[in-house]
Amino acid sequence: MKVKLFDENHEKDLEESINKFISDGIEIIDIKYQVAISVFSEEQIYCFSALVMYEEKNM
Repeated sequence: MKVKLFDENHEKDLEESINKFISDGIEIIDIKYQVAISVFSEEQIYCFSALVMYEEKNM
């Protein structure tokens, strides 16, 4: 089993990154998703992350 970490500032960027990665012929075991939010001055900062557990398919 292998893992791949993704970390993006926008949920759509995370979605695109994961979809591109999983289209490369791998077998997904699980995906763990997390959102972190912080406030700096008057600005909210979001961090969208995911851990993809997978196995490479033997061709």
